[in-house]
Amino acid sequence: MATETASAGRFGAGLRPLNQRYHRAALGFFLVIVIAHWAEHIAQAIQIYALGWLLKESRGVLGMPFPWLVTSEWMHYGYALLMLAGLIMLRPGFVGRSRAWWNAALLIQVWHHFEHLLLLLQALTGNNIASRPVPTSIIQLLIPQVELHLFYNAIVFMRMVVAMLLHRRPRASEHGRLLCTCAVVSGR
Repeated sequence: MATETASAGRFGAGLRPLNQRYHRAALGFFLVIVIAHWAEHIAQAIQIYALGWLLKESRGVLGMPFPWLVTSEWMHYGYALLMLAGLIMLRPGFVGRSRAWWNAALLIQVWHHFEHLLLLLQALTGNNIASRPVPTSIIQLLIPQVELHLFYNAIVFMRMVVAMLLHRRPRASEHGRLLCTCAVVSGR
């Protein structure tokens, strides 16, 4: 509890309305962004594995009319940064078990963000890891890019969903520490 209160210090004070009266709406908006991004990765996987398209042809839904989206490291980095910012900004509203799950999503996204920063720096400098012909993340040395990003997005998304479900149905000991009105009230 002390760490939850301490984390709402100066940084959290500016986000107080977001984590109090607007928390449910902010979580819903953030979830829409995350699901839309997740859907793009799933669409790309379907294009590759179900439709048999070549990797360079499989660009998701938005990448079909706007192919530069798929090849823009700035766009991918921007999303990773947006995701990280959302997880940080909405964190003060979570307590107890839901905070632990949200923290797990945040920690994974910190790494995912680092890998996108690494990709962006390679794209900007032209110096790729392991002399690869294209920018390559650390884990991408072991796992292909499409599968890796499906994995990253899946493990962050699953932890976010568990956190949100636990947040909506807190234990009695957690309910009194909630800052928002996200919890489902029994009997309604």
